[in-house]
Amino acid sequence: MNLAHKIRLVPTPEQEQYFRKACGVSRLIYNYALEEWNKQYTEGLKPNGRDLLKQFNKIKYEKYPFLKDVHRDCNSQPFRNLQQAFVNFFKGLSGHPIFKKRGEHDSFYLANDTFDLKENMIRMPKIGWIKMRQSFRFVGKIMNATVSREADRWYVSISVEIKDENIIKERISNNSVGIDLGVKDFAVLSTGEKIEGPKPFKKLQKQISRKQRQLSKKKLHSSNWYKCKEELSKLYLRVKNIRKDFLHKFSTWLCRENQAIAIEDLNVVGLVQNHKLAKAILDMGWSEFKRQLTYKSKIYNNDLLIVDRFFPSSKLCSDCGHKLEKLDLSQREWICPKCGVVHDRDENAAINLLNQLGQVMPEVTPVDMTNVVNETGISLWTCNNA
Repeated sequence: MNLAHKIRLVPTPEQEQYFRKACGVSRLIYNYALEEWNKQYTEGLKPNGRDLLKQFNKIKYEKYPFLKDVHRDCNSQPFRNLQQAFVNFFKGLSGHPIFKKRGEHDSFYLANDTFDLKENMIRMPKIGWIKMRQSFRFVGKIMNATVSREADRWYVSISVEIKDENIIKERISNNSVGIDLGVKDFAVLSTGEKIEGPKPFKKLQKQISRKQRQLSKKKLHSSNWYKCKEELSKLYLRVKNIRKDFLHKFSTWLCRENQAIAIEDLNVVGLVQNHKLAKAILDMGWSEFKRQLTYKSKIYNNDLLIVDRFFPSSKLCSDCGHKLEKLDLSQREWICPKCGVVHDRDENAAINLLNQLGQVMPEVTPVDMTNVVNETGISLWTCNNA
């Protein structure tokens, strides 16, 4: 299993200047490669990253003499990145690669034989040792590293390959839980517990809007424009960090406390098409939560069940199995017409998701939903990491 440890760097002004130059070179070469790729493709050729790299190596120092000031990975890795970007594009995993812009996703790559680690220090080519905010904590084969910039901060993300038996962590308890994600509350558990989300963008939206108005009134690319843009970037970074901190703590707590977890496979891309709910949904970070829960389930040896998105978790009575024909989104409680039980919409959905664990692992829950599943034709898939 490959894991990455992202650590904040504390560079000197000279080292930070090198970082900016290395990011600029990586961006320049990537855009050069993309331009050549598009040109060859329109001419009826079949371009690829390896051939473009060979073509570039013949003219790189003649056309760009300043490449000698940065490490070789900065002008070779962009061709591999572009190749992978087109592979993802042709597989339908992403859109067509676009040209990179200054100040957006600035980063550069380091191969595993070009840097060393010692306690809370990392040695990089051309600039020597750089202080890190914390020590590298994983034990395994180091694969590569990527230096990136977010607002005015620099980070290094070190990828390491770890054997599966060396990453398994012990759980505190072996409970089972169903999780229904929402907008009002981030999650409602089958135990009835409601987890409120931090909603960082909503809380900082006034500050962000004010800073955006200030930026729009500055002269483009002036000193004040760059200062204002950096202040705006810091606000967005704060939103991102608050959200990630909550998601990491909550997902880790779930994996440590539960042996089996059931969650719904939400169609986030489709849900955000509703302009009334899009901002609130994106502020929650459902996709990132699902990603974290998936890989942490492997670390804690959990059973993770991802129920099909068309499963009627909210419409299904968790007591008798009766299914409602219609349930409006504004209706937060409903009474089962068959057994008369009053249901909280979200809590009922979480219990129904938990009940689906019984179809894969019968020992998890005493609730028998076999007949209900056969009647409703539920389709689901499981990611069992035990």
